[in-house]
Amino acid sequence: MSQTDLPSSLVLVGAGKMGGAMLQGWLALGLSPTAVSVLDPFASQELIDLCSGQGVALNPPLANVSAPQVLVLAVKPQMLDQAAPDIARLVGAGTLVVSIMAGKTMGDIAARLPARAIVRAMPNTPAAVGRGVTGVAASAGVTPAQRATADALLRAIGRVEWVADEGLIDAVTAVSGSGPAYVFHMVEALAAAGEAAGLPADIAMRLARATVEGSGELMFREPDTSAAQLRKNVTSPGGTTAAALEVLMAPDGLGALMERAVGAAKRRAGELSG
Repeated sequence: MSQTDLPSSLVLVGAGKMGGAMLQGWLALGLSPTAVSVLDPFASQELIDLCSGQGVALNPPLANVSAPQVLVLAVKPQMLDQAAPDIARLVGAGTLVVSIMAGKTMGDIAARLPARAIVRAMPNTPAAVGRGVTGVAASAGVTPAQRATADALLRAIGRVEWVADEGLIDAVTAVSGSGPAYVFHMVEALAAAGEAAGLPADIAMRLARATVEGSGELMFREPDTSAAQLRKNVTSPGGTTAAALEVLMAPDGLGALMERAVGAAKRRAGELSG
């Protein structure tokens, strides 16, 4: 990523947990605070302090805001209809609209805003600590330079994976958007199983949490080693891990369960998208 990919002007609409995390990431990357305007009528004290401390314009009069190079939509999906009339005038002929609104398609956005270049992104909650992953799709009107700008902005909160068409965003939502909840539930289940095996509940939970934390860090530090190989590295033939994996890797085991879970999430994402 090059500093030249960062926009010269940006308006962020909505700065809750995800929008706020993105703003902090952009400023840390070197985006000029004077290039940013934030529109959020329900600004938290944390956001107010961040903007005042960094010199970012918070809720300036819309009449004083020119059409930006990038307009980022981070409002709750149900707020789009309410926000659209006010922000439509901010979309210029060359404005790139980046949306992180779950369930709102490019068609939904184009029907409400005069936007030709739209990027639809699905980040996940580890973005709050800079370790998120965002699945992204671009409309036909997005130029290579705009794609590079969107990529730079989204990498401020973690990794970015571009998909070939918007139809794959529902699958992205099912895997990585909702995925942190699956991992957290796995920790719950592992701790409960440890308790059933005789461990005190607090120790079982600490062991389960630390195991998932450490395993994730190991994958992060060894990006060229497949998950399958990392699994094999832990598994001695005929040992305790192998005994557990016989259960987890059975035809009706974890793989089949996860396929059903992701399938259900994908179907629901499609329903929410209309």
